[in-house]
Amino acid sequence: MIRIWVTALMLLIGGCLSAPQPAKDAEPAAPAESGALSTLPETASLSPQKAPGEPTLPQDDLGVRIDAGEAGSAPAADGGVPGEEAASASRDLDAGAVPAVEARAEEAPEPEVVFDFPVVENERVRHFVDYYTGNGRKTFLRWLERSGRYLALMRQIFHEEGVPEDLVYLAMVESGFNPRAYSWAHAAGPWQFIESTGRMFGLENTWWRDERRDFVKATRAAARFLKGLHARFDGDWYLAVAAYNAGGGKIDRAIRKCGSRDFWEISKGRYLRAETRDYVPKLLAVLLIAKQLDKYGVAEPEYHSPVVYEEVTIPTTTDLELVAELCDVSYDEIKALNPELKRWCTPPGITNYSLRVPPGSGELFARRYAQVPEGERANYLRHRIEKGDTILALAKRYDIRVDDILALNDVSNPRALRIGSDLILPLKEGYTRQPRQELQDDYVRSRRRSYTVRKGDNLWEIARRFGVTERELRVWNRLGWSNLIRPGQRLVVSSRGGAKARSVAKSGTTRKVVYQVRPGDTLWAIGRQFEVPTRDIMSWNELPENHILRPGDKLTLLLRDGNKG
Repeated sequence: MIRIWVTALMLLIGGCLSAPQPAKDAEPAAPAESGALSTLPETASLSPQKAPGEPTLPQDDLGVRIDAGEAGSAPAADGGVPGEEAASASRDLDAGAVPAVEARAEEAPEPEVVFDFPVVENERVRHFVDYYTGNGRKTFLRWLERSGRYLALMRQIFHEEGVPEDLVYLAMVESGFNPRAYSWAHAAGPWQFIESTGRMFGLENTWWRDERRDFVKATRAAARFLKGLHARFDGDWYLAVAAYNAGGGKIDRAIRKCGSRDFWEISKGRYLRAETRDYVPKLLAVLLIAKQLDKYGVAEPEYHSPVVYEEVTIPTTTDLELVAELCDVSYDEIKALNPELKRWCTPPGITNYSLRVPPGSGELFARRYAQVPEGERANYLRHRIEKGDTILALAKRYDIRVDDILALNDVSNPRALRIGSDLILPLKEGYTRQPRQELQDDYVRSRRRSYTVRKGDNLWEIARRFGVTERELRVWNRLGWSNLIRPGQRLVVSSRGGAKARSVAKSGTTRKVVYQVRPGDTLWAIGRQFEVPTRDIMSWNELPENHILRPGDKLTLLLRDGNKG
């Protein structure tokens, strides 16, 4: 009996000992996710994306991210003791198995920001970083939001032209990405071309359109301009950017006077205007912040939707109101897609004009437009008053009603027509006031610039620094013929940028006349003599309401073709 019990006990022990045991040198079983993990790029992560502002969770020694609910203090889901789970996981690790805790790939580090334009962060750059993230934050965010509309398109153009794509942010420094921006120096558009430079790159400016405002044409011109400056200054982008602001000649002179080709060295002295010395640091500050919003504590802005459009060909002059109607969109939407157009229609005299319309509307427009007779595509005519013109004569000439001309142009006294002024003539019934409203251009003008006089300054040096004349400084600041200025005095160093530019824009060809006041002259009499409004004379010469003319004073008059005097 004892022998039977011993035999049974030995069999039982033998069965336990013969159970299969894992070999010590065997490979551990692969986790279920291993196949998926192997196909992921190195920077991929199985962890949920960390939300902005979310605190970084602790990691264990293996670099595995541990969520708050997975730390040792939480009870196991099956009722087990956390300590036992930890011990079991440790044993499994020793055997080469996957730990019981859910394994997650190590969270990828933040991707490194890459610039294709040379970037430094020195004291002068940090000054503007602090400004744009401090007192200037509200304006900076507005610019950044607007950039969403144009950035992708501008980057593509710069890429095609072989220019660093990061340089598109120069449009933020220039205009805040505003196509209608107009500066005190009469520079226009997102890239702020003055007329002479614009013409060099094929940008035309007439009463009807200003191609400097076109976000495609002006961007391509800016890319080519910058590319040329880059070659001119032997591949130095900082000098090229400074020259975009000041002009290549001024940078050449600054290099000769300073004896250095290092922008930062040149900008230490007074070889360049303050605006140019600050221009490159502003660009670098904008670049640093715009591409690293989190680093500089700037909230993600609500970017405007990227501009998208189709292009249609307009064979003859056509009202934009008609285009909008045929496309089933608003007039403002057509204007926004075609910022170069300053008035209510495509430019007269230009055939096969390329016009942008909203995406998906090109085919509809073409089909409907083909059914509109050519004579009904332009419903308004601009007429410049000439000697002998009367409302009645114009009504008979164009077969329209006198009352329609008077109503559309707000003419209260038909006998008071001024030679050189413009009238909008409605060529058919059912007209709107849109053309009348667009006799005034829609530029967004910058404020006047000012300068605080320093010790040793004189009018001649200040005038030269800001590209104006001594006489203009005297007129703008009511200095008379005195050259006396004192340190701390604040001087206006630019024109008002509004009235004068508007008058020129409305008038077409003008000529400048300097008139010397004679005894007995009054502003009213001078205005009548030269057929210009008294208000314009006061605006051109920055005269206050109660200004008294004195014999010998000189007045600047901007006379249109047809003015007498």
